[in-house]
Amino acid sequence: MSDALLQHIARFIPVAKEEYAAMQPSFTTITVAKKHNLLAEGRICTHKYFVVKGCLRLFFLNEKGVEQTIQFALENWWMTDYASFSTQKPSGFFIQAVEKTELIAIDFASQEKLLAQFPQMERYFRMVLQRAHAAAQFRLKILYELSKEEQYRQFTTLFPEFVQRIPQYLLASYLGFTPEYLSELRSRKLS
Repeated sequence: MSDALLQHIARFIPVAKEEYAAMQPSFTTITVAKKHNLLAEGRICTHKYFVVKGCLRLFFLNEKGVEQTIQFALENWWMTDYASFSTQKPSGFFIQAVEKTELIAIDFASQEKLLAQFPQMERYFRMVLQRAHAAAQFRLKILYELSKEEQYRQFTTLFPEFVQRIPQYLLASYLGFTPEYLSELRSRKLS
């Protein structure tokens, strides 16, 4: 288990050093190439992914076959399709690496074993899920309350690291814009 994940866990719950060592076999470290799909629509989401270095995105294909990004995960963020992972039923989403990404993964069976052996990890994963849910609610509120221009302005203000790292076509997809409309907004210097 990486220091990044240990520090992340320690932000939410106290865990003794001996317990960290005993938890380590539950997690797997992997590196994936840019544009590698960790999950495809129609497949069961078997893992949760903690980003050590890099970036992931969660997206779906709309009725026109256009990719619609709904979530990103940078360093120290978790990503999964929570519905598919928790029910072990097919996903309606893709999870893809935006850039070469180092991850720590835990599969469904390993997580169940980990939670049985270390009940305090239930609290950790619950707190991570609560934060993810709160972020999704905030995003929905913004979609309903703000104009497209205001959404872009707020996003660039709140998450400047995304704007620097994420290709513009993916940022446009996340904001629900066409790449051309995003270029127009940027040329008007709305950021």
